[in-house]
Amino acid sequence: MQDRARTVAIVEDDELVRLATVSLVRSLGLEVAEFPSALAFLDSPPAELGCIVSDLHMPGMSGVELHETLHANGSTVPFILMTAYPTEQIKDRAGRGGIACLLEKPGAAEVLAGYLADVLGPLD
Repeated sequence: MQDRARTVAIVEDDELVRLATVSLVRSLGLEVAEFPSALAFLDSPPAELGCIVSDLHMPGMSGVELHETLHANGSTVPFILMTAYPTEQIKDRAGRGGIACLLEKPGAAEVLAGYLADVLGPLD
């Protein structure tokens, strides 16, 4: 495990899902930077991140497209993709693209907490 920043970016267009995810991540003792879209994230990305958690389907740019853009620019920050509609095509594209984890919503809270602990180290 690397010594990573303890800030998690939450990129989610559904406000209720974003707020619930932010609340979960904060309850784990982590800092959060929240964004309502991939484009908003790209407009003002945080300086240091330990992980990015993004929805798949968003207006303007998808979570996969966000990951591809960041990866093309040299980002190595672990990227977790969440979707309520995990098709085989999405699973394949995420796997080939280097996305660290694909979580199915709803019900991804325990899996997300476990993955964040794996990436960032012991959580509060």
